[in-house]
Amino acid sequence: MPECSHYCEGAAQLALGAGFFRPESRPSRDLGVLLAGVLGEGALAEGPEPAADLSVLDLMAGCGIRSLRYGLEAGAQLVWANDADIDRLPWLRRNLLPLVERGCRLQSTALTAQNLLARGLLAQRRFGVVDLDAFGCPSALVAPALEAVSFGGVLYLASTDGRSPTGHDRRSAIRSLGAAARAHPASWELALRLQIAVVARAAWALGRGIRPLFSFSEGRTFRTAIQLLRRPAAREEEQLGLLAHCHGCGEQFSQSLLTLRQWPLCGCSAEHCSDGAGAGPATPLSISGPLWLGPLQHAPTLAAMQQRAEGLPAAWLARSSRRLLQALHDDPGLPVRCWPMAELARRLAGGPPATDALLAALRAEGYVALRSGVMAGQFRCNAPWPRLLELAAALNR
Repeated sequence: MPECSHYCEGAAQLALGAGFFRPESRPSRDLGVLLAGVLGEGALAEGPEPAADLSVLDLMAGCGIRSLRYGLEAGAQLVWANDADIDRLPWLRRNLLPLVERGCRLQSTALTAQNLLARGLLAQRRFGVVDLDAFGCPSALVAPALEAVSFGGVLYLASTDGRSPTGHDRRSAIRSLGAAARAHPASWELALRLQIAVVARAAWALGRGIRPLFSFSEGRTFRTAIQLLRRPAAREEEQLGLLAHCHGCGEQFSQSLLTLRQWPLCGCSAEHCSDGAGAGPATPLSISGPLWLGPLQHAPTLAAMQQRAEGLPAAWLARSSRRLLQALHDDPGLPVRCWPMAELARRLAGGPPATDALLAALRAEGYVALRSGVMAGQFRCNAPWPRLLELAAALNR
């Protein structure tokens, strides 16, 4: 974009400067501002008291659009905007002048995120929202970033590393995530669960607990908003485990690390063993993890965000953001087993059945069956895979 190009979004008007900026990331900014507003109102479960000032640390502020919107739309009383590129500091300060005019306490710095977080730890600074919009994998910054989040506050985390957590670079996944990542039909969701697991392990090491509030991706960036709790919830550690997928028959299994045992036989294994050969599975299971097996979304928080959105000027939120908010609200992220409808089309003659008809048939038999809010054209279900295929085939007939 031109160096002095002006841009309007929500209540913000600013000059973008010459740095990297993606207008397509607006839904992530819309949801982040809504969440911060809910936190500032005291409507977030286990959040700070409503009287407490909403403070925001924007670790990689860029042109400052997120910082500006946190102050103008979410009502943050303190905004600390930081970007490691010192050449952007004049742009950043100029863009954030409206916050000063509104009485918001503003600090702007040009430090590396590691440097700023280390200084904050020494000074015992805590923030209601820590926005870490990282380029690449942010795992190295997760632990110090959590140290900067107040109890009940939120770490809003982004990663642009799409290859490692989706199974396309297994060695890098081991290095950056401490986990195995294998090819999976719900690849975006796999990446989000691996990312949440990194945060969970870092929080537990500090004696804290976590609550994922919302998680989503457009395939390029993986974003999670995670509330830091004073202590882990009962049995929270059971949410860390492994996810297995058979590329032969399509079956999926999950196991918590606390109860890890031998994997059940999938369809490929059962057929292979039934012929008396006894040589083991025909298609090895593709196993990923440790990853987060718990919910990806927190419906009460998303409902509070929707309620807040209804009271804002229509132009402050993109239509795509409102649609995303509804889709996430309708899908908690459980059951963890998730398939694309294209998987059914590949395995059934005549293509896949209508999604709504399949989900209704599964629910009629008492199963949980939902559209995925993370990836379009996917559904999640706790029905046995053979029964799911039977119902889908019957609907096709």
